Amino acid sequence: MGFKYRLLTVLFSLLFFACSQKKKIKHTNALINESSPYLLQHAHNPVNWHPWNSKYLKQAEKENKLVLLSIGYASCHWCHVMEKETFENEEVAKFMNENFINIKIDREEHPDVDKTYLTAVQLMTGNGGWPLNCIILPNGKPIWGGTYFPKKEWLTSLQNITSFYKKNPTEIDDLAERLTNDLKSLQIINTNDSTISFTNTKLKRIINDWKFQLDTINGGLKGNRQFPRPNSYQFLLRYAQQFQDTTLLNFVTKTLDKIASGGLNDHIEGGFARYTVDNKWHIPHFEKMLYDNAQLISLFSYGYQITKNPIYKDIVYATFDFLSKNFYTNGLYYSSLNADSVNEKNEMEEGAYYTWKKEDLKQLLGNDTSLFYDYYGITKVESIEGKHTLVKMYSDFEFSKKHRLKIEELKNKLNSWKDLILKERKKRIKPELDIKILTSWNALLLQAYTDAYKVFGDKHFKQKAIENATALKNEVIADNWKINRNVTQKDNPIKGYLEDYALVIKSYISLYQITLDEKWLLYANNLTTSVFSDFYDKEHNYFNFTSKENATLISNTVETEDIIMPSSNSVMCENLFLLGHYFDTKNYINTSKQMLHNLIPKIEKYPYSHSNWLNMYTNFSNPFYEMVVCGEDALKKTKEIHSKFLPNILLCGSLSESDLPLLKARYHEDKTLIYICVNKTCKLPTEDVNRAISLMKN
Repeated sequence: MGFKYRLLTVLFSLLFFACSQKKKIKHTNALINESSPYLLQHAHNPVNWHPWNSKYLKQAEKENKLVLLSIGYASCHWCHVMEKETFENEEVAKFMNENFINIKIDREEHPDVDKTYLTAVQLMTGNGGWPLNCIILPNGKPIWGGTYFPKKEWLTSLQNITSFYKKNPTEIDDLAERLTNDLKSLQIINTNDSTISFTNTKLKRIINDWKFQLDTINGGLKGNRQFPRPNSYQFLLRYAQQFQDTTLLNFVTKTLDKIASGGLNDHIEGGFARYTVDNKWHIPHFEKMLYDNAQLISLFSYGYQITKNPIYKDIVYATFDFLSKNFYTNGLYYSSLNADSVNEKNEMEEGAYYTWKKEDLKQLLGNDTSLFYDYYGITKVESIEGKHTLVKMYSDFEFSKKHRLKIEELKNKLNSWKDLILKERKKRIKPELDIKILTSWNALLLQAYTDAYKVFGDKHFKQKAIENATALKNEVIADNWKINRNVTQKDNPIKGYLEDYALVIKSYISLYQITLDEKWLLYANNLTTSVFSDFYDKEHNYFNFTSKENATLISNTVETEDIIMPSSNSVMCENLFLLGHYFDTKNYINTSKQMLHNLIPKIEKYPYSHSNWLNMYTNFSNPFYEMVVCGEDALKKTKEIHSKFLPNILLCGSLSESDLPLLKARYHEDKTLIYICVNKTCKLPTEDVNRAISLMKN
C-alpha cells in the first residue's frame, strides 16, 4: 500500500470518526493540520496545542506567557496514559490554555528539540524519558521539567510554577540562564592536544573495563532492564573474533540467544519489541520500532556469519518478513507499531495484541497445552496482570530430548501452534502503525539489507537494498544534496539532521560494496560535502546535530554517545575514514582521526556507550586493508569475500576501467585480479580469494 494512500486512509478514518461522533468531539486544535500520527492523536484534546514552530515562541513573548513543551512519540505507552488522564481533562486544559502557549512535539520528527530539552530535564531532575514535559521561557531557556505526571500532580505543579513565575520573574530568569549555561557546557568537546596514538594495549584495557558492566548470567548489561543495543554487541562480536577472545564471544552469543528466545522477540509474527522491563529478557515493552529491528538484522547476520547458528539466520529472515508485511510502502518503511491496542473490554491496554490468558491458550491447544506451556515458559515466566508473553525456555534439541519427541515431530507441533495462535491473534485489533517515513531509520534498514546480503548472498536482499536506496534518493535527497528528515511532510519538509546524513552516507557506501556501482559512492561523497558545509564546527573538529540552516536552539547538540543507535558523530567519523581511503582525501582521514582522539577520555570512562567509536579505534590501532578487485568477475569474487568475516577491510572493485584512486590502471580484460593494500602499498595481485585473504596475515 503506497504512503499517500495509507495517509489518506488514516485521515479519512479520523474524519469519519469525527463525523460519526459529533456529540463527543468538542475540540479541535492546530495539530489537525499535521501529518504525524502522534500529533494527530492529540488534535482533539481540549488543550490548545500548537506544532513546533518558532512563531509560537514569539507569540508567548507577545502575550507574556510561559511555553509548555510536551514531547512524545506515537508508540509511547505512557504518552497515551498521560493524554487520557491529563490532557483530555477540561480543568487541566483550561489552566494550560490560560497560562501557557502549549506546544506538542513528535520527538522522532524533531530529535534536536527532544535532545536539548531531554538533557535539560535530566539536569534538573536526574531522570529523563517520555512523555517529556518541559516549561521554557519565550527565549527557549528551560525552567522546569519532568516526564509522566498524574493529573492532580500535573495541575498542582503548573499552578505553583505559574504563581512563582509571576512573583519572582528575576529568579526564574537567573535559573534559566544557569541551566542554559550548563547545557552549553555539556556540548563542548575539548581538543585533545596530546600525541595521537591508538594502540591495542589501550584498546584491551578499555574492553576489560567494559567487561565489568556485562551481565554474564543473563547476557546484556547489568541493570533492571534490558535494551538490545545492537551496535554494542556487533562491536563486541568483532572484537571477540578479531582478537580471539573466546570468553567475550561466549558472552555475546549468550546475549544473542537471550534476545532470540526471550519476550523481546515475537515468536508468532516476527519482529522485536524495544526493550524488556526485567533483566532476563522476558517481559517486553511491546512497541516495535524500525530502528531496533533494522539494527538487530545486522547483528544477527554477523552473529550467523561467525557462529553458523541456524537460529540467527531464521531470525534475520523472520524479521525482514515482519517488516515487509507491516512497515513497507513503495520501497520505504514506516516507523513503528504501538505498544497499546484495544483489549477484550474495548479499552486500550499495553500488550493486549501479544499476551495470553492461560485459559484461552488451553482452549486453543487442547492436549498440547502442557507441552506448549513448558516450551514457551507459561508457568515459569512472570505474568503481566494475569496475561502471558511467550518466552522460549529450551533449545529445540533440549526440549525434544526432555519430552522424548523427534525433532521433526517437534517442528510440526511448533508450526501447528503458531498457526493456531496467529489465527486467534488476527481476530484482535492490531496496534496502530506510525506511518511516518524517517530518513535515518530507513538508512538503517538499507544497511541491514546490505549486511544480510554480504552474509547470506541472497539476491533478494540486494534487490531490496537497491530499491530502498533509490527511493531515499528520489524522496528525501534534493538536487543540491540536502536531505529532508522525512517523506511525510512534502508541503512543510523538516530539514535533515546529522543523523540522517550520516546514516544515509554509511548505507550508500555499504551498497557500493555489494553492487560495485560507483554512483552510490559518489552520492555518499556529495552528501559528505553538504555535511561539512552545514554541520561542521571547525573550531572543535566535530559536527553539530542540527544544520546551520535550521532554527537555532538555545544550545547546539553534539551527539557522541552510541546507545540505542550509533551516534551521528561516530558514524561520520567512520564515513570519513572510509571515503578518505576511497577518494584519497587526506583531510577526511585526518578529521576522522582527530575526532576519535578528542573523544578518548570519554571512551575510556564510558566504553559501553561508545561502541562505534571503539570500532573506529580498532580500525586505527590495527592493520586496515584495502582489498581491490578488478575485472569482469569482480562481483562474483566480492560476493565470496563478503561471505567471510573480515571487519578490517575496505572493499573496492570494478567490472571495468575506473578513475577511483584505488582502481586506476588495475583493470585487465582477460582476468580478475585481487590486490591487498595497506596505505596504498600493495602486494602482488592474485586471482584467488583465499590467497588474497592469506596475504592479509603475512
